[in-house]
Amino acid sequence: MAIKWKRKDLVGLKDLSKEEIELILETAKSFKEISERPVKKVPTLQGKTIVNLFFEPSTRTRSSFELAEKRLSADIMSFSGTSTSSIVKGETIKDMARNIEALKIDMIVVRHGASGMPHRLTQFVNAGVVNAGDGINEHPTQALLDMFTLKEKKGRIEGLKVTFIGDISHSRVARSNIWGLTKLGAHVTVCGPATMLPVEIAKMGVRVTNDLKEAISEADAITLLRIQLERQDEPLFPSLREYANTFQINKDTLKYAKPDVLIMHPGPINRNVELADDIADSDNSVILRQVTNGLATRMAVLYLISGGTER
Repeated sequence: MAIKWKRKDLVGLKDLSKEEIELILETAKSFKEISERPVKKVPTLQGKTIVNLFFEPSTRTRSSFELAEKRLSADIMSFSGTSTSSIVKGETIKDMARNIEALKIDMIVVRHGASGMPHRLTQFVNAGVVNAGDGINEHPTQALLDMFTLKEKKGRIEGLKVTFIGDISHSRVARSNIWGLTKLGAHVTVCGPATMLPVEIAKMGVRVTNDLKEAISEADAITLLRIQLERQDEPLFPSLREYANTFQINKDTLKYAKPDVLIMHPGPINRNVELADDIADSDNSVILRQVTNGLATRMAVLYLISGGTER
């Protein structure tokens, strides 16, 4: 019997089952087909109201969610950061959320710099909550679109070898991907300077190495992560130039990888730091495909959270 979505919220992949993740990916497949039609708008969420609360800067994630909501015919209201909300006046997030919910909204998409904030939000609102990134904890829809892209290009996820290179410690993208990929049977390797690798990361079921050649030699896909200087209390590497000399994927280092390896990046790319220009724009790169697939994946998530039945 096909599994049905029963959750009110999507705050992370850590607590999802393999079957729930597969349901989202399969639903996303049908929504990508909708996005390729001449008329891309469907009435799935007509009459539903979604509030976007983005307390961190965002271009790709926010625009992707907003377009997904519009494609589903939802009514939307968006807040950008604390400067445009009553938070600056001393109002708590709890009170702000309850005041918003009093307007009879149906769903909240939230991005916040504090890890665990979306989970806390679920405790005092009845509306569905979707995590658009919280601190260094999780970014579930980014991981879902990454997995959707992998499955689309490779035909499967089980048995694939996927490597993440960069600032793993501060990467919510890496964490969500690790939870999701390992549940679907992929083999995950993380690589980077020792100062950027969490001490107990191996307990998540991944292989850990500081050797770039070793990390990419058998990889089916390589995800590059930028150095998140805004999340570091102090520099974790002497300089960006030295980091690039050791961990950058470029035409020389890519020689050690499979010819058909996929190059992925959640964005924004720091070109010629973690990833050389020519590789970012090469045939191996699926970075723009990730952006396209992000729309279908987020449409699928919003659809399932809403309990919708029409597409």
